[in-house]
Amino acid sequence: MTPRDASDPSPWSDLDRPPLNAVALRRGLVRDGGLWREVKVVRSTGSTNTDLASAAGTTPEGTVLVAEEQTAARGRLDRRWTAPPRSGLFFSVLLRPSQVPVHRWGWLPLLTGVAVATGLARAAGVDTSLKWPNDLLVTVDGQERKAGGILAERAGADAVIIGVGINVTLKTDELPVPQAGSLALAGAVSTDRDPLLRAVLRSLEEWYGKWREAEGDPATSGLQETYAAGCATLGRTVRAELPGERSVVGEAVAVDGDGRLVLATEEGVREPVGAGDIVHLRPV
Repeated sequence: MTPRDASDPSPWSDLDRPPLNAVALRRGLVRDGGLWREVKVVRSTGSTNTDLASAAGTTPEGTVLVAEEQTAARGRLDRRWTAPPRSGLFFSVLLRPSQVPVHRWGWLPLLTGVAVATGLARAAGVDTSLKWPNDLLVTVDGQERKAGGILAERAGADAVIIGVGINVTLKTDELPVPQAGSLALAGAVSTDRDPLLRAVLRSLEEWYGKWREAEGDPATSGLQETYAAGCATLGRTVRAELPGERSVVGEAVAVDGDGRLVLATEEGVREPVGAGDIVHLRPV
């Protein structure tokens, strides 16, 4: 699908969900010596990750593509999701972490989770936490709900595309599943998407800079400690549903230096989990 520019006449009208201001976003984010080189807002596309990946060969690091609506959005484990136009922040960024050894690139989705949580805490005034590896959780009516997710994908030999989806103004009757939430439902003090997006991207620039300067070392950059402090999965009994239809139940006790979740099983084994779906079985 060819993206439609956000300046095109809109086929819908929703005064509660104004469009993003692409000019103001560029003015606030693109600067000499900064990470962000281009911020483009389109009205609708299938997937911002797919669009950036298809143009990765000629796209500079620091390119941001934002869509007011995605019609074929993808999450982890190839899950599909949809949301009403302008109801959230749906964007992808292209990074080229050439200074960092490839074996440490697995920290990028966790780094993005930390950046998103940090930026939203500042700009939305809502408490957030992270479900390993990179689901954003908020509290709605006393229950944890997923309000966002992150998908990182390699693009060629030297690029990584990171897609972020955050539910901002979704109402209860618009939630795709009962377990979902939004910043509005969590009592955010602001749901103005322009400052929210600026805060998230500035936080991502800050954390990416620290991580890159440390050559991807999660301890030296402070990333490992910060992620663990904000991870709602640690300290819980969880079930890890692993590739090959295998599952492991244990207490989540740590996030190791490779970004893996370490489970302590009843058999006394510590098993690191690097990929799979995590189900929280009991609250902290």
